[in-house]
Amino acid sequence: MAQGKTILLVEDNSNDALMTQRALKKSNVLNKVVWLKDGAEALEYIFEKCLGNGEPFPQVILLDIHMPRVNGIEVLQKIRSDERTCWLPVVIFTSSTEERDLIDSYRLGVNSYISKPIDFNHFAPVVSTIGCYWLLINHGPPRATGK
Repeated sequence: MAQGKTILLVEDNSNDALMTQRALKKSNVLNKVVWLKDGAEALEYIFEKCLGNGEPFPQVILLDIHMPRVNGIEVLQKIRSDERTCWLPVVIFTSSTEERDLIDSYRLGVNSYISKPIDFNHFAPVVSTIGCYWLLINHGPPRATGK
């Protein structure tokens, strides 16, 4: 797969996070997955570890919307409002079917909005497609330092 490219998974539901990781492995996406359990952890990772301590930026962020402390919309807004991170590819990966979430996500510049299938037999192919597209097919911005 795309060697050295990291997926940042921001998901508060441990079952969904484990299913996502399992689906990636099942489809031979063996890239590093950094799993963070809420938006506050995601912002800390991006703005302190990546920008502050030189941790490489993820190739793509899979971001749930409804999470404790800081929700996905707030994370997306913070990422897009900072010139050092506004280029990061963000995919909303959520079980939310609320039209407001969809509209807000695109208004803030999300790269893609994908609803999570409930059944693993449908979930796995969706995750596989996401991984293959964002790590192999899509030509995202170079692994910039954000500075």
